[in-house]
Amino acid sequence: MNTPIRVVIAKPGLDGHDRGAKVVARALRDAGVEVVYTGLHQTPRQIVDTAIQEDADGIGLSVLSGAHMTLFAEVLRLLGEADARDITVFGGGIIPVADVPVLREMGVAAVFTPGCRTPEIADWVIQNLAPLTEAA
Repeated sequence: MNTPIRVVIAKPGLDGHDRGAKVVARALRDAGVEVVYTGLHQTPRQIVDTAIQEDADGIGLSVLSGAHMTLFAEVLRLLGEADARDITVFGGGIIPVADVPVLREMGVAAVFTPGCRTPEIADWVIQNLAPLTEAA
């Protein structure tokens, strides 16, 4: 018996546009993923704390503000500091294609840019986070 995949969807920083995050959260929920949506204006510390408290398998960040390099890096740093690097970080938003390889090198597992279809995101989450949730 497998436990459900649990993902935190978060809007870090001062970006006040959350429609995309809500659409992704709903698509994941509809695909059978347990989703915890943190709401707007979360700090990286709040996001990491929530993911640890909720025993999340992944954190999905939605960044439209242009601060993606700083915000992803800080979430990854805090996960390392908390010895919680087993929580997979992925995300999307308005992220220049040139920044995607840098984010991947930092440790971001996947980056979904505008135009990505929600079934693609849900399939990626299920394929990449499911093995981490198998019961012993």
